[in-house]
Amino acid sequence: MSRQVNVKVDAGKSTGVQEHLWRYIGYDECNYTYIPEGVELLEKFAALEDAPYYFRTHFMFCTGNCHGTYKFGSTNVYWENELGEPVYDFTYYDYIIDTFLRTGNKPFVELGFMPMDLADTNYLRPAAGNWEKYGQYKEAGWTCPPKDYDKWHAFIKAVAAHLVEKYGEEEVKSWYFELWNEPDIFYWSGTAAEYCKLYDYTEHAVHEVLPGLRLSGPAVTGIFEGGHAQKFFRFFLNHCRDGANFCTQEKGTRLDFITFHVKGGGFPFEMHAPKAVPSVESLVHQVKLGLDIITEYGYQDREVVLSEADPDGWAAGGIYDNANMIFRNTEYYATYIASAYDKIDRLGSQYGIRIRPLAWAFMFPGERCFEGTRTFTTQGIDKAVFNMFKIYGSLGDEKLAFASDGTKTLEFLQEPEIGVKNHSRYTGEGEDTEVAGFAVRGKNGEIQIVIYSHCNDRDKEETQEISLTVEGIGEKEAAVSHYRIDSAHSNAYAEWIKQGRPLFPSGEQYDAIKKKDGLEKLCADKTVMAQGCLRLDFCMPSHAVSYLVIQ
Repeated sequence: MSRQVNVKVDAGKSTGVQEHLWRYIGYDECNYTYIPEGVELLEKFAALEDAPYYFRTHFMFCTGNCHGTYKFGSTNVYWENELGEPVYDFTYYDYIIDTFLRTGNKPFVELGFMPMDLADTNYLRPAAGNWEKYGQYKEAGWTCPPKDYDKWHAFIKAVAAHLVEKYGEEEVKSWYFELWNEPDIFYWSGTAAEYCKLYDYTEHAVHEVLPGLRLSGPAVTGIFEGGHAQKFFRFFLNHCRDGANFCTQEKGTRLDFITFHVKGGGFPFEMHAPKAVPSVESLVHQVKLGLDIITEYGYQDREVVLSEADPDGWAAGGIYDNANMIFRNTEYYATYIASAYDKIDRLGSQYGIRIRPLAWAFMFPGERCFEGTRTFTTQGIDKAVFNMFKIYGSLGDEKLAFASDGTKTLEFLQEPEIGVKNHSRYTGEGEDTEVAGFAVRGKNGEIQIVIYSHCNDRDKEETQEISLTVEGIGEKEAAVSHYRIDSAHSNAYAEWIKQGRPLFPSGEQYDAIKKKDGLEKLCADKTVMAQGCLRLDFCMPSHAVSYLVIQ
């Protein structure tokens, strides 16, 4: 089955600035930052042409052995002596921040979670109980509000002062700061009002030290209509705008930018799960609902960071937990990102709001090759999705006119049942393949065109016959390079399958897989004579990205 798709680019028509909105990455395990595998991946991001990239991690204030494990981490930055006096130890905290900066990246500082000696054990069930057992803290104690908000204020002030002293005011002002993570669910044992109280004390503390520091919240989960996250989001924005400040007793609280999370689906542990896929449309619908509320409360001038924006919600899960996670190994993950980010960019332009999606994906040391976790690399091998970021990183910032008759308009956001797609049984079957994209002028004047084809149904097989016309380039010779991500190009997973799916490849086997992890060309470069315009014809499967560079 095939269909014709017409794409037109006008290189003579600039349509604005192409924001590099994709430069935001995150992961749970803060201690993975400075291990060799973490440093290697951080250096890969820093090597992208549009670096620095911003990195957000959980558990930066937690108590533990400072050894990273799935879904936990610690720094021991705060503890109390026998007199109950706070002691601050920034040793491991600095390891993490230093590694971000040393590798050429920037911190997106998440202020959380609660240190063991500062947690109010009355929020535990049963309250207090076996508090002397560290296991209770590791299970839920870090989600508690502070036992003393003045001590929290002093702690946050000490953190901010330490960062300013060590790195300088101008450097710290270039970072992002965010209070907590998903306080509308199990990450926070307090109420929405108590989160607002924590925010008020935090905001007062950091801005006492550095007025130019950028602080945000509330980092809630998916904002579905009538859901708890939406109510929490409204409560927080209303408090910041009109509420009584818990710290100063004045009206309102400063909010420098706004964060919330969006996910395209969810795949729980289910060893023999029936087919399910994530939905691009559901993810973008959640973005729209968040922007509607932000506009309603008069915060549309604020930058918005979707501080987790992903196809699904379980980064550490893999194909051995739920076979549907297989899409993370393939070109599907790359085309999902391309489709979702493009729609987020278009939606931001429609609302006049700057939006930055943050990919909650990194790497996991010791995993089996192509485990199916939400990662950019596996055993040091770049996945197809990372090649999408290599394309992003190479792009210029002058947007050019682009049109495709295969583009979905954003009218789907008005469908009343769009949110229903976000569940573990959605298959995407019967849906059309979208062919869309954008074009920019590169740093050296070249024309850069990104075209993606994506269908939520991962099994969709359809050939898109692309007719690309590029106007506004005059009568001159043009050199054309065509890069491709699909099942056969820029896709080490395909080679891994050819090599027999080894769990821990080594030697020549590893080298053969690694050789296929870069951004590959679809065909040899060619030089053509343009007569005012240029026409190129090629085919794309249902899940592919074409990146054309015209010199």
